[in-house]
Amino acid sequence: MGILLTSIFVLSVMPIIPFIIVYFITYYLKKDKKAAVKLAMDVTTLFLILSVSALFNIVFASKFGFYLILLVLLIAVGLIGGAQNRMKGKVDMRRLLRAVWRLTFAGTGIAYILLFLISFITYVSAA
Repeated sequence: MGILLTSIFVLSVMPIIPFIIVYFITYYLKKDKKAAVKLAMDVTTLFLILSVSALFNIVFASKFGFYLILLVLLIAVGLIGGAQNRMKGKVDMRRLLRAVWRLTFAGTGIAYILLFLISFITYVSAA
């Protein structure tokens, strides 16, 4: 159990590592770059959520980071689901969840970079 928790911690600190690992394994097995990128994005999103919430908590000295991400996800599901309902008259849950998950990858990826830079600059300026 300790090895599993340590692995999750390491992969959360450096979310590019699971992206690269999943990409190369999927590309090796399927020989399809597009499918490899999509699966790598989907897997990495979980690690980005954990990493961004931890960085948010560190940078802003709070314990609200994970809950903020969940709140944003729920709002995104509501907005995209409402738009789907208005346009098509029904909500396709699979497409809705896939869209929210991929948008989460993009949003948390940008947030990770910004929060990492802020924490790095804060650390360097404090030293």
